[in-house]
Amino acid sequence: MGKDRSGLFAPAVDEYARRLSHYADFELLELSEARGRRSAGEARSCEARLILKHLGPKDWMVLLDERGARMSSVDFSRYLQRAQNQSRDLCFVVGGDEGLGPELLGAAHSTLSLSSFTLSHRLARLVVVEQLYRAFTILRGEPYAK
Repeated sequence: MGKDRSGLFAPAVDEYARRLSHYADFELLELSEARGRRSAGEARSCEARLILKHLGPKDWMVLLDERGARMSSVDFSRYLQRAQNQSRDLCFVVGGDEGLGPELLGAAHSTLSLSSFTLSHRLARLVVVEQLYRAFTILRGEPYAK
């Protein structure tokens, strides 16, 4: 949810997206955050509906949340490999400022944690794109992961 208006993270995200294109189809979809006089709960629900509207029947929704399962980069590469073996289109969801709505939590196929720290959603986006790139290099035995 939301765009990187700071300009700090977008160049790195773009670079990893370019690198990922050598391994898989990759699309970064940035959706507008719910704004205005909404409560946090209303904002989460509004954003959840918007995200769910963009998912297709083959999409395997993976939420990124600090309370999710933790795994190493090697474990994550294995997770990615299993998804590929099952012909799944992984859709990693980074929520907005208010977090993830219960509608998403109920519809997700899995929830992963990038860190025990709370990360800004713009930084989380960079971390997940870098970890996707790292996972592909691990799977191919390429030196980046070393």
